[in-house]
Amino acid sequence: MTIAGLTNEEDPERQAAKGGDAPVDKSALDGFRYVARQPILDLRGHVHGYELLFRAGPASLAFSDDGDAATRTVLDSSVVFGLERLTGGLPMFVNCTKEALMGGLVKVLPPEQTVLELLESLEPDAALVKACKELKRQGYRLALDDFVWSPAWQPLLDLADYIKVDLTLSTPQQRADLKQRIGRRPIRLLMERVESPADLELAKKEGFALFQGYFFCRPVLMENRDIPANRLVQLEILAATLEFPLDIQRISGLVKRDPSLTYRLLRMVNSPLYATRSVVGSIREALLLVGDTMFRRLTMLATACELKGNQPSELLRMAFLRGRFCELAAAITGQDVTEQYLLGILSLLPAMLGVPMESVAQALPLRNDVREALLGRPNVERSVLELLIAHERANWGRCDDLAGAAGLEVESLPQLYSESVQWAEATMSAVGE
Repeated sequence: MTIAGLTNEEDPERQAAKGGDAPVDKSALDGFRYVARQPILDLRGHVHGYELLFRAGPASLAFSDDGDAATRTVLDSSVVFGLERLTGGLPMFVNCTKEALMGGLVKVLPPEQTVLELLESLEPDAALVKACKELKRQGYRLALDDFVWSPAWQPLLDLADYIKVDLTLSTPQQRADLKQRIGRRPIRLLMERVESPADLELAKKEGFALFQGYFFCRPVLMENRDIPANRLVQLEILAATLEFPLDIQRISGLVKRDPSLTYRLLRMVNSPLYATRSVVGSIREALLLVGDTMFRRLTMLATACELKGNQPSELLRMAFLRGRFCELAAAITGQDVTEQYLLGILSLLPAMLGVPMESVAQALPLRNDVREALLGRPNVERSVLELLIAHERANWGRCDDLAGAAGLEVESLPQLYSESVQWAEATMSAVGE
């Protein structure tokens, strides 16, 4: 998210935005908005916080020196999206321009939860340093984004809580020099653009403690490329949930073969999220109580939890978010909601299992069009998922194009995304993740 100036965007728009934008068309401030979050993980694969990526209006906008317009936008976004809820109480990293820092616009955000990112394009003069000292005194934390040291930045280096380094825009020697310059300061080093397991290992080797990127979505393929034997029964359960009508006896027998899955399923059906009136003690009772549709969903979720294995929980959270978003969008576009829900969840299964998507798609009784969508081939069934992937990466221009192609109003996307985030968080709590 960017406050009062440069927009925080991913390729190709983010880099263009950092070079400066055209004057704002104030009428566009009343238009539709996007907000997305990108996870920041620690060495254990746990989520440390989220960077919020924000765009107001139908195009990337800079708010220039119009402080009133900027304040209205940030306040409106805080109310509309519930920014604190989007991060589940974890730190939210927000990019800030000089106007936001000097004018106190960032004070609309809670200091205990906010990390203010200082863009590398800022001029670190005495006035900016003074403003940052005051913000630190009020409880805000500071991060230096895409940081490259120069003598002018030394006062802000002394105030920083985080330093973010772009893997693709720095060399190993530059990163080593930076680490030496930091010395014993209590600064956390965060590597951006970590997009593969190899990138992650390099960042760890160089002493970084936090990582941003989608490395955890990339499968580390096993040599034999087969689905692990202990996961086959879980895929069999997933396949059984796709049958209409459900075969209660068969599914009950399959679930009972996996004690952990049984526990998760019963925990979910008894959680406040599903509001059952009495305690459910058996799989058959759960099915009879909640009905086929809800039982099908519960079983899909519980099975996805088991399939995650030792992968970061954020992978499962993203799968839940994708499933819910695709389901909600399908209700608008007229697509099959169950298929779209499953498509969203299955899209990350290769990373959970360490096998290629071809193996996953072949193991399930899917319609050919859905199978093609899972394999990444463009078709109607994949349109919403493709939109969401662009949204995750803050590629707003592509979001606009894909929304039109999918038959979705762009104005509806923020609400769909916010509802999906909150549902995914509640589901993670219900399944004990």
